[in-house]
Amino acid sequence: MHLGVTEKGKKKRFPQIDAYVLIFFILIACAVATYFVPAGEFDRVKNGDVSVTVPGSYHIVESNPTTFKELFTAIQEGMVKGAPLIFLIMFTSGALAVLEKTGAIDAFLRKVVISSKDRLLLLIIPVCFVFSALGTTGIIVNSVIAFIPLGIVIARGLKLDAIFGVALIYLGTYAGWNVPVMAPQTLGLSQRIAELPLLSGFGFRVVIYLVFLAVTIAYIYWYAKKIQRDVTKSALGSELFPNSLGENQIDLINTDVRITLQQKFVLLFSGLSLVAFIICTLVLKWSENEMAALFIFIAIGSGLIARMSANEIAKTFLQGCQKLVYGALIVGMARAVIIILEDGMLLDTIVNGLATVLAPLSPLTGAVGMYLGSAAIHFLISSGSGESAMLMPILVPLADLLQITRQVAVQAVMFGEGLVNCINPTSGVLMAILATSGIPYGKWIRFILPLIGIWFVIGAVFLIIGVSINWGPF
Repeated sequence: MHLGVTEKGKKKRFPQIDAYVLIFFILIACAVATYFVPAGEFDRVKNGDVSVTVPGSYHIVESNPTTFKELFTAIQEGMVKGAPLIFLIMFTSGALAVLEKTGAIDAFLRKVVISSKDRLLLLIIPVCFVFSALGTTGIIVNSVIAFIPLGIVIARGLKLDAIFGVALIYLGTYAGWNVPVMAPQTLGLSQRIAELPLLSGFGFRVVIYLVFLAVTIAYIYWYAKKIQRDVTKSALGSELFPNSLGENQIDLINTDVRITLQQKFVLLFSGLSLVAFIICTLVLKWSENEMAALFIFIAIGSGLIARMSANEIAKTFLQGCQKLVYGALIVGMARAVIIILEDGMLLDTIVNGLATVLAPLSPLTGAVGMYLGSAAIHFLISSGSGESAMLMPILVPLADLLQITRQVAVQAVMFGEGLVNCINPTSGVLMAILATSGIPYGKWIRFILPLIGIWFVIGAVFLIIGVSINWGPF
């Protein structure tokens, strides 16, 4: 992409900075800062297996400026230290690719849609629930784009508009993804950095997820009923469908779908495997290593049930891994920034500066501040895994100093990322969906801003509850 001037009378178009480029610039800035910013560190004590920052113990130490060689070796070291999460993210995508190859997921989702297409509320509830469940577990995120035509076809059949069709699928999915219950790409990564047990806080997060889902369903239903009463109330104005997407695909919802016995076994096997993992994680304290192994197990088992050959399973799995190389390696890239700050003894200097500014605030206000800060940063770093890898090493000691539990700090980042995901102009998924459906960005914002406001308030309330109950384990 290049910077250029369009035809006369048109506005200049500025290129979107790639997340890797942005993080590399941050990496250079941090390396330069090691030569000028005073180095310092906090004392830390061991509380069991967890290192806890000691409030008031910050002191100046000898600086350790980053050399030219160390600037680049930090990237390699970041990849090595982030390897468990990098491979987990890739293996998740690999397993999903095998499941998609069996046709089980597509058949199941279309069956859900078709079975309730003539009843508005009874259509919205199951569709949003299924897509959100796949979102909150991190199974369907970027691949939601492939299901947008199905949503547009449903909207055409109901004589609504393209925004309803996109919202049904996209917001249905992101009502779960924005408040993950067990997504390894964001929640799992953040909990690992915070030294929290994987899936800790599971029960409270399920409550958060259900509330977000219920509010999203209600909002989509309210919008649909408004258009049914008066079509001129559409956020798209008189042009209900800006392009021809879904125009000749009405058979997608009129033709009945049969889920084969083989596909039912694939779905049952995958579902039971995930349930077994959740139980073992809560009881046996499994970590991301076992989770990565689970996705390999699901890929092999589902492939065998679908009678795929060994070579076909391997090839499909690797092709799936390739789809998330971008999102996986950014974990290591972001980790490189933290390595520069840690080796240059600047990480604690940053934490001390933030703690000094936030010291007059109560833990409640501090938690909401983390929420807003992570939301603002997400406009620049649209990758959830990249932002988590960069922010959590700073927020964990800051939370210790402000007497905020690490579980609350993790959730503040999840809320911040989630709040911005569906309005972020640097989000490749959002912009691809809007381009595919022909919905102008401005009209999408007009539609979704009230829901974003509701999400923000709910997120703040849950953070306040989390602080009040000392949500942990720590």
